[in-house]
Amino acid sequence: MSTGKEGKKRGILRDTASRFELIRMVVAILIGAAITAVVIFAVSETPLESLRCMFFGPIERVRYLFNVLELMVPLIFTGVAISVVFAAKQFNLAAEGIFFFGGMVAAVAAIALKLPKGLHAAVCVLLAALLGGVLGALPGLLKYKWNASELVISLMLNYVCFSLSMYVIKNYFRDKNAGAVVSCLFEETAPMTKLVDKYRLTTAGALLAVAACVLLYLFLYKTRWGFAIRSAGENMNFTRYAGLPVAFAVIGSQAISGVVAGIGGAVEMLSMYTRFQWTMLTGYGWDGVIVAIFAKNNPKYVPLAAGFLAWLRIGADIMLRRTGVQMEIVKVIQAIIIVLLVAESFLAKTRHKMVVKEATAEAAGAKEVA
Repeated sequence: MSTGKEGKKRGILRDTASRFELIRMVVAILIGAAITAVVIFAVSETPLESLRCMFFGPIERVRYLFNVLELMVPLIFTGVAISVVFAAKQFNLAAEGIFFFGGMVAAVAAIALKLPKGLHAAVCVLLAALLGGVLGALPGLLKYKWNASELVISLMLNYVCFSLSMYVIKNYFRDKNAGAVVSCLFEETAPMTKLVDKYRLTTAGALLAVAACVLLYLFLYKTRWGFAIRSAGENMNFTRYAGLPVAFAVIGSQAISGVVAGIGGAVEMLSMYTRFQWTMLTGYGWDGVIVAIFAKNNPKYVPLAAGFLAWLRIGADIMLRRTGVQMEIVKVIQAIIIVLLVAESFLAKTRHKMVVKEATAEAAGAKEVA
């Protein structure tokens, strides 16, 4: 009986915590939007038009909505990749470089291989996933074996991935007849098929992004291996004493992150381009950190967080073109929301009141039953 009561109490606490996090997110977004509105009123000659463009511009045309969806895809991949390592309380920030490296691997395979349509893109993505997983595992392996700082190693790994990728493209696959540092054109069988011919969103890219969220959520929250990753993030010693695979929690979580980031880079390359033409890091890895924070490191919420960020980015671009207000205003919202979400004391009293109210209601119900 007591075990049942304890389980019920834990369920109530989890439900209360979920509602509280939702409230916290909504309040943080509203505060960020309010402060941004104040800034826009201060700098714009047409503040109402600027606000309309930013928050409602993406629904004005179908093309803008597809722009949001196109931007969501890479944000989902990097957001999920970062969420996995953050769930294990690891700090592998190599998703930025691995995303870039995955794009290079896919580009090389798209140029060098001759395969049927469909199979060609699948092989490109699989190669990027495999090599991305190997790179992602390196910081975890060094941390597990020699207690090296995965934060420092992963940050340096970004530059290794970038430099190695550019070296391969410049020296082996560069189109020498082009007036810029770009690769040769991909084979016609390599690019992914568009969902709608007029727009760049691809069917396979969208499906892979959704699959990454679903599969990683089920893995983290419905399997023993996922529990090992999350418990290691909370208490490494408990994980070890409980007989759970600590090595997998440290190394495996980072390898999985690398796999997802590599796939994301490959999908972006084969969806948006016909040749490799990146000359600098894309920034999607750093955006993935923001998405993971918004999603509370839960892959289930990554699409919502990625959609929110993509909506702001596209809205800000529309605002810039129509009213001249710079896109950097989005960074104001991002910074405010992140600060509020990571602040433990933000709405702490509200959480306490919610817990007390739920506990009081449960106690009253127990008395009536008795």
